[in-house]
Amino acid sequence: MTPLDDFLTHAGPFSDVVAAGGDWSAPSPCAGWSARDVLDHVVDTEREFFERHEAGLGPRPDGEPATVWATHLDAVRAAATPELLAREYDSVFGRTTVAATLASFYGFDLVVHRWDLARGLGGDTTFTEPELDLIEAALPGFGEHLYADGVCAAAVPVPEDASRQVRLLGTMGRDATSTG
Repeated sequence: MTPLDDFLTHAGPFSDVVAAGGDWSAPSPCAGWSARDVLDHVVDTEREFFERHEAGLGPRPDGEPATVWATHLDAVRAAATPELLAREYDSVFGRTTVAATLASFYGFDLVVHRWDLARGLGGDTTFTEPELDLIEAALPGFGEHLYADGVCAAAVPVPEDASRQVRLLGTMGRDATSTG
C-alpha cells in the first residue's frame, strides 16, 4: 500500500461521517469549534500543505459540507502525483517526504477529527485497531507540539478501566466519557 493509499484509507470513514451529516452548527469536542469548523480546519490545513509544496488544489470549494469535502478530496487525489509525493522537505519533525506527511500526519488528523465530527454531529465512531495503533504511535512523535495552541487541548483524566480509544482520546484532550 502506498502512502496515498494510507491517506485515502483514512479519508473513507471520514467521508462517511461527513456524508451522514447532521447539525453542522452544533459544538464539537474541540473547544470553540462547531462541527463545520472542524471540517473547515481539515480542508484548510490540507490545502495549505499542498500550497506550501507548490501543488495548489484550485479554488477552495464552498457550499454544503458534503460537497466541500468531496470536491476537496477529489482535488487532493488529482494533485497527489508521484513526483509531488516523492518530494523531500524539512518539517518541524525533521527531513521527510510529502507522501510520508500525507499518510502519517494528515492520516492521523483524519482519524482523530472523524471522532470530533461524529460527536459534534450527534453520533459516535469507533476506531479500528490499526487506527488506534496509528494514534498511539504518532502521539510521542509530537513531543511538546502535541499541546501547542491549535493542536490538542491538555490531557483529560479518564477512568482506570477506560478502553484504549477513551485513553488515547483523553491524552489528546478529548473527553470521550461525556455524552454532551
